[in-house]
Amino acid sequence: MTMTHSEDEYSVFEAAMECLCQEGFEGMAEAIRLLVNEAMKSERSAALRAGPYERTPERRGHANGYKSKTVRTRVGAITFDVPQVRGEMEFYPRALERGVRSERALKLAIAEMYVQGVSTRRVTQVMEQMCGFEVSSDQVSRAAALLDEELTRWRTRPLEQSTSYLILDARYEKVRQAGAVVSCAVLIATGVRADGKRTVLGVSVSLSEAETHWREFIASLQERGLHGVEMVTSDNHKGLTAALAARLPGVPWQRCQFHLQRNAAQHVPKVSMRSPVAADLRDVFNAPTRDEADRRLAAVTAKYRADAPQLADWLETNIPEGLTVFRTPPAHRVRLRTTNMLENVNKQIKRRTRVAGLFPHPESALRLVSAVLMEISEDWETGHVYLSMDAERPARSP
Repeated sequence: MTMTHSEDEYSVFEAAMECLCQEGFEGMAEAIRLLVNEAMKSERSAALRAGPYERTPERRGHANGYKSKTVRTRVGAITFDVPQVRGEMEFYPRALERGVRSERALKLAIAEMYVQGVSTRRVTQVMEQMCGFEVSSDQVSRAAALLDEELTRWRTRPLEQSTSYLILDARYEKVRQAGAVVSCAVLIATGVRADGKRTVLGVSVSLSEAETHWREFIASLQERGLHGVEMVTSDNHKGLTAALAARLPGVPWQRCQFHLQRNAAQHVPKVSMRSPVAADLRDVFNAPTRDEADRRLAAVTAKYRADAPQLADWLETNIPEGLTVFRTPPAHRVRLRTTNMLENVNKQIKRRTRVAGLFPHPESALRLVSAVLMEISEDWETGHVYLSMDAERPARSP
């Protein structure tokens, strides 16, 4: 009996599950091979707008067999059957390409350290565990050139869609620079577009979070087409806030409420007061309107004026910077009042970079972080809407 396409997919899934059930982790490579091969076949059918042996008026080309491609992964070398097409259209399965990109960048970062003699013994052990093979300096150079070309295109791509909300943050990576180990700042910009979907707008590596570096980074986003920004969310770093004033004057700024709560703890005179202060701040931040938030803040300030005057002064001066989010629709506020969206991104980056530990130069760190961010951004842009941009906006106070 001729098997339908859905039955064929189900049999592949069953075969992959059988590999895992019978062989456990030893069968993981074969299970991955079966599933990725099937995903690539489905992707080719979608690109051709016709299944195998199917005649449709929308067909754009024809299948042309398969070509073997061996990819070295964390579970060993896997040989995939990459679907080919004939005709004028070009096709290469993203199912294979996207999963390999950050894996390749991670191996490359480790390989660079190995070739340059950075912590050779430790890096060799990591390479054995992660890659399962050694590389030559020529192989590293060729791989780096191909990967950098792709990542540079992504980092410099035009920002055509309007970005309603901009979120900025930085993380630090250890890098070898001029014979010393230094912490390099990785500047990251994410945003929520006018269609409600998230995107990673850009990334840059610099030696610090000084104003000049943030200003250059924001300027590069604007040169690529950043526009339509209604609000910026970030922490209160002096270099960043100064750069925002210079490059995005007049755009409302939301100071991250999570960082504000942590900063407030530094001004609490007694440990026993930390929990009540934190609860009072949450009450302010969770107010239904800006007017009510201001009223609650005034009450909290008065509450601590006698016993903790320095804390009261700090609250009065700093907390209003975390209330700008009340300009946005109520449905948007929880996701825009902190930089938590970027904190989650940073966790994904850290999972990859901590394997490398020390990068041989800033370009190596930029390469790996870019590869991770490119995957995240593609998932966001092709996934679900993050914010409904049709939500009703609050009335502005006169």
